Amino acid sequence: MPLTQGDPPGGRGGSLGLALASAVAFGGSGVAAKPLIEAGLDPLHVVWLRVTGAALVMLPVAVRHRALLRRRPALLAGFGLFAVAGVQASYFAAISRIPVGVALLIEYLAPALVLLWVRFVQRRPVSRSAAVGVVLAVAGLACVVEVWSGLSLDALGLLLALAAACCQVAYFVLSDHGSGGSDGADPLGVIAYGLLFGAVVLTAVARPWETEWGVLGGSARMDGTPVAAWLLLCWIVLIATVVAYMTGVVSVRRLSPQVAGVVACLEAVVATVLAWVLLGEHLSGPQLAGGAVVLVGAFVAQRGTPGRPVESVVATGGAPSEAGQGPGAAGEPAVVDERLSGGGHGT
Repeated sequence: MPLTQGDPPGGRGGSLGLALASAVAFGGSGVAAKPLIEAGLDPLHVVWLRVTGAALVMLPVAVRHRALLRRRPALLAGFGLFAVAGVQASYFAAISRIPVGVALLIEYLAPALVLLWVRFVQRRPVSRSAAVGVVLAVAGLACVVEVWSGLSLDALGLLLALAAACCQVAYFVLSDHGSGGSDGADPLGVIAYGLLFGAVVLTAVARPWETEWGVLGGSARMDGTPVAAWLLLCWIVLIATVVAYMTGVVSVRRLSPQVAGVVACLEAVVATVLAWVLLGEHLSGPQLAGGAVVLVGAFVAQRGTPGRPVESVVATGGAPSEAGQGPGAAGEPAVVDERLSGGGHGT
């Protein structure tokens, strides 16, 4: 649904705090999941545990928004298939083969891929700043994967991370269809049902009855330090999914897309730092520099989509006031497009 821009009086600091908490929570998902995978759990089983556990916690929200099942079944099914099951399964499979930070940085190509979708699939012009963002993101990615070394990272892991980025694109496109007009869908309801649909899809694909349940009763190692496996799973379900989504949605409601987008980019920074400290995954200097360029490119691409309809913004790249659509124009409040503002985390 359209999200009204602006903090409540005196609440901007709190909103920024929520956005930062969401970025930290999302950024810690891979760091907690990788030890479980290395301990013997299949990546798909970890995803199933995460999604199913979060779906059960969010069940009261789904009941509250049960009318969405009748109004927007295709949106909910698509969100569950791509933005929940697809993104997380691809991401967790990727981190089982390549460093957490690299996988998440590749996933941050999603904003650039959205603009490519607009330009070459929908055949609409994009703004100059958006095109610059795409170029920066691709150049940064070349440094992250160290193309001059002949792609020394695992090729399948890179493809899985790119698949996660493509599933994020599907989330953005679905949000575009689900956010506008009088039939807009409440983001919390979409998340709750997306988790439920994702759990159903993953149950059929992951075959959770074959899970090595004994792993959860033991310990997993984080760079040699034993940690209770059940504690890592609780973090993934409660903090990295439920709390992360809830704080993310609330912060996006209150912040401008540019501010929310910048804070969301901290997710990749948090994931990289945590993987460095807790998992011993050290990135090279060029990879760190490339990661910074990817994030700058993602931010520039996001700035190409300010708070007004995508049809006009991708064509002009101008501010809302240029088209008479700023705050107060025609007596209507400004609206914030959630798609590229950090509200669509899937990791």
